Amino acid sequence: MAGRTSGGTHHVVVVALENVLALDIGIPWQVFGSWRDSPYTLTVCAQRPGPVPMHGGPALSVAHGLDALASADTVIVPGYLEPDAPGAEVTTALAGAAARGTRMASICTGAFALAAAGLLDGRRATTHWLYAQALARQYPRVTVVPDDLYIDEGQVLTSGGVSSGLDLCLHLIRRDHGPRLANEQARLLVAAPYRTGGQAPFMDLPVRPTPSDSPALYEWALRNLHQPLTVDQLARQAGVSRRTLIRRFHTDTGLPPMRWLLDARLARARELLESGDLTVEAVARHCGLGTPANFRTLFKAHVGVPPRTYRETFNSAAVKGC
Repeated sequence: MAGRTSGGTHHVVVVALENVLALDIGIPWQVFGSWRDSPYTLTVCAQRPGPVPMHGGPALSVAHGLDALASADTVIVPGYLEPDAPGAEVTTALAGAAARGTRMASICTGAFALAAAGLLDGRRATTHWLYAQALARQYPRVTVVPDDLYIDEGQVLTSGGVSSGLDLCLHLIRRDHGPRLANEQARLLVAAPYRTGGQAPFMDLPVRPTPSDSPALYEWALRNLHQPLTVDQLARQAGVSRRTLIRRFHTDTGLPPMRWLLDARLARARELLESGDLTVEAVARHCGLGTPANFRTLFKAHVGVPPRTYRETFNSAAVKGC
């Protein structure tokens, strides 16, 4: 596991891949490299020294190549635009660092680089929720958990999208030096020292696309979400048997009818919480989600936070009653 350099500090090396995301690379820079009497030293490296294109900012001038990984106690790969395997030279260097016992971490889409190096095989990992399906598809040996802020698998850690990289970096400090130092750094950064929940509140919960050959049934269902709809009602509305309806839903949406309805109800609830001032009772009623207690339970189970917390996060005009 990660050790210490001869000077007693912990050496963090950040790997800037082409089109590195400006905010992602700024997080470890700020957390580990900007405070007085830090127990960490920080180096930024790239595949080779020189200017590195950066998404969201000017080109980054990098003085070190991949040989900087040889002295790293922790390697962090920030996210990069349109992630793909970064090439054999980079993946070999990452795999070599891991083989030496270096602690490996990624922020956002940096997980794709760790996965390409084989470092996530057989492990749980996360990435930006928008890229979670792509990561799972490209690297089937990785167990992708899309809604976690970060995942600590011991030597290898991954974080979700962008700001969850801050949660990961504070977690590393907490792991190395305990909660007191992590909390002090969090206060300096005006950040929560520990966030509960995950990426789920920020993830899209879209209703699956309706098919071109039979949109009327789905449009009718969306207009009647306030009603206690059943599979039999949907079948009657479509003029088909119950079995045919279930088969049609699986073909059209990949979901059973009642799961499609639940997703539609939750998506409507999120819209109302984000943009309106309805009480939780009214939102539950408009969306057909039962009693306020039932609504809170379902919403938290599927979105990750209670309705009130969601509203406070995404609607500045939060009201009483949630």
